[in-house]
Amino acid sequence: MASAQGFKPLSQSNTGASSNQPATTQRAPQQLRTPSNRKTIYDRNLNRTRTAELSRASFAYLFGEMVSYAQKRVTGIQDLERRLNEQGYPLGLRLLPLLLYREPPRTSVRPNRILPLLQFIHGPLWRQLFSRTADAIEHSSSANNEYMISDNEPLVNQYISVPKEMSQLNCAAYVAGIIEGVCDGCGLKAAVSAHNGGTEMWPGKTVFLIRFEEGVVEREALLDAKK
Repeated sequence: MASAQGFKPLSQSNTGASSNQPATTQRAPQQLRTPSNRKTIYDRNLNRTRTAELSRASFAYLFGEMVSYAQKRVTGIQDLERRLNEQGYPLGLRLLPLLLYREPPRTSVRPNRILPLLQFIHGPLWRQLFSRTADAIEHSSSANNEYMISDNEPLVNQYISVPKEMSQLNCAAYVAGIIEGVCDGCGLKAAVSAHNGGTEMWPGKTVFLIRFEEGVVEREALLDAKK
C-alpha cells in the first residue's frame, strides 16, 4: 500500500539536516478591513444621522444591560448611581463638540456662562437625546450655585423595574453624568446628580441638581459686574 501511485516514501537524504529545523510559514500582514465602497465610519457626514431615531426596544435592552453591568459588586444605591454617572460622563464630553458642529454658524459658540449653558442643556442636548426639550429650569433659592433641570418623564426610567428595597434608586444618574460631561467640557465645573421628584401628576419626575463650583459662581459675578 505504501507504493501506491501518487505517493513517495520519505528517504533519509530528503530529511537530512533540515529535519532538525521546525517548519515555518509566512503569513500575509493583516490589513484594516474596509467596506466595498472604500469608505469607513470616518468618511460619514456628521449630519447624516441628525434626525435618526433609535428603536426604543433596542435602547431598553442596551440600557438594561448597562444597569446590570454597573450593579455588579456595588456597595449600595449611591455606589450604583455613581457608576451610572461615570458611564454617562464621557458621552457628554463627546456630544458637546458634535452638537456645536451641527448648530448654525451664528449660534455654534461654546457656552461660557451659566445661563447659556443651562439653555443649551435644556434645548439642543435634550432634543438630541430625547427628541424634545426638558420641562423646566430653576434656580435654587437656598444656594446660589445650585440649578435644577426637570424632566417629567425620563426615558431612561421607563423600562427599568426598581425593587421596593431600592426605591431611592434613580437610573437617570446616567443622564446626570452626560450633563456633568457637557458642563466640564464648557469649562464650567459642576457636580450633577439625579433625584426623584415625583408628584401626583408626574410620578416619575426627575430633578437634575447641578451644583457649580464656587470658582464658577465667582467668575460669573465678576462678569456681571463688568457690564
